[in-house]
Amino acid sequence: MFDLTGKTALVTGASGGIGSAIAYALAKQGARLALSGSNGDKLRIFREQLNDEIGGDHVEITCNLSDADDVEKLVPATVDTLGKMDILVNNAGITRDNLAMRMKDDEWDQVMKVNLEAAFRLMRASARPMMKARGGRIITITSVVGTTGNPGQMNYAAAKAGLVGMSKSLGQELASRGITVNCVAPGFIRTAMTDELPDAQKEALNAKIPMGRMGEGDDIGAAVAYLASDEAAYMTGQTLHVNGGMAMMG
Repeated sequence: MFDLTGKTALVTGASGGIGSAIAYALAKQGARLALSGSNGDKLRIFREQLNDEIGGDHVEITCNLSDADDVEKLVPATVDTLGKMDILVNNAGITRDNLAMRMKDDEWDQVMKVNLEAAFRLMRASARPMMKARGGRIITITSVVGTTGNPGQMNYAAAKAGLVGMSKSLGQELASRGITVNCVAPGFIRTAMTDELPDAQKEALNAKIPMGRMGEGDDIGAAVAYLASDEAAYMTGQTLHVNGGMAMMG
């Protein structure tokens, strides 16, 4: 089940906490990966680690998602390197938190540029080779706050909500070509960043989650692996909420 042997995938933000878990999940199922991020050294180290631990001939492609020209080159570079592109995972994202009345224009613009506009450009570019192949998977990592909102994250929540709307629209456009477009919305996920929080803050966060704990990167990786698989062929325009019950969407 969820066999991705022979499939190729581009994962953005691949060396981060959630991104690396997604990369591991796809590689374990047999996919060959193009790992993308802005830090070339970090990407290279992660790619070597992935090749050593899982096997396969994975590659890294550095890309600055705030640079439109750089973004436009990413999908063609992936196709040139891997020979084709079956799966796109829009995972990379940034935060520039601030209360609305204090939020600077560039804090809004930066988040929209990386989290929303770059994803649009990658979706648009990946649709071309997928349409030619008459099949593909486009998977975007959103967030629980795109549905619930969050104080101090007006820009981030707006971008994440926008990703859902884009995915539903594109899913309708590409469904007849065998291409599915879906989202995964994480709740609080344990990462190196959350590990550094004071215990009292961690306890306060966990108290908001019925399961009483944060999720793991592997929880998100498993959801992505499912949506990338043949078993999810009849799923499109959907959002899988992986949040331990902290927000139960109908």
